Amino acid sequence: MSFTIRQGKSADFPAILALIKELALFENAPEKVTNTVAQMEEEQALFNTVVVENEQGEIIAMMLYYFTYYTWVGKSLYLDDLYVKKAYRGNEIGKKLIKKLFSIAKENNCKRVRWQVLDWNEPAIAFYKKLGATLDGEWINCDFDKQQIIGF
Repeated sequence: MSFTIRQGKSADFPAILALIKELALFENAPEKVTNTVAQMEEEQALFNTVVVENEQGEIIAMMLYYFTYYTWVGKSLYLDDLYVKKAYRGNEIGKKLIKKLFSIAKENNCKRVRWQVLDWNEPAIAFYKKLGATLDGEWINCDFDKQQIIGF
């Protein structure tokens, strides 16, 4: 199988958002995706994307990341989402995306790369462990949605 990995661009946002929605469906939370292509265009300075295209130019995988700062270590890279369409899994696309992520982190002198995985997503956990990731079960996410922010 032949595919191309490249930086995403705003023209890719519809396909990227479709993959985000597929991922949310897989994670049993499709109703939580409130993002839109228009919002992505408005906020594109805040994130970066990498996409994978098949021979026909269809986007079959993506990752979305951004740079952040952790007080204990400094400049870091946070991987928000990595998703490969089900039909294309098993072709080392995820591994190549992670390699690309680490290349970006090295180029930008990042001191840490971080992401999260759901505790029930055994295939992803096994994949990340195989890559050598350290999984930390200690930290708990603290989130406020838009309505909570407004009401605070």
